[in-house]
Amino acid sequence: MIHVIAIITTKPGQRETVLQAFRANVPNVHAEQGCIEYEATVDSSPALKFQTEIGPDTFLVVEKWESTAALEAHLAAPHMAAYSAKTRDLVAHRAIHVLARA
Repeated sequence: MIHVIAIITTKPGQRETVLQAFRANVPNVHAEQGCIEYEATVDSSPALKFQTEIGPDTFLVVEKWESTAALEAHLAAPHMAAYSAKTRDLVAHRAIHVLARA
């Protein structure tokens, strides 16, 4: 299994607009072969004492895929290209971490 943590920081005030596009695309991603989990997450509120907040313009995408091949197919999917085109100008930075069990 492949784990992915994507840290998406939008331009100021654009997080909800990007999340709306993300949510609209989720059913397409869930229908992909090999998708185990795919969801957006934001800071839990109220924040706990030990919590490091990601902030109002950032969200994390938590993904699990059956294999590297499934993840690669996801990245090449037409609906992902459409999502990227729709949100590209609203995103300030993204960092993608692809992980395996230790």
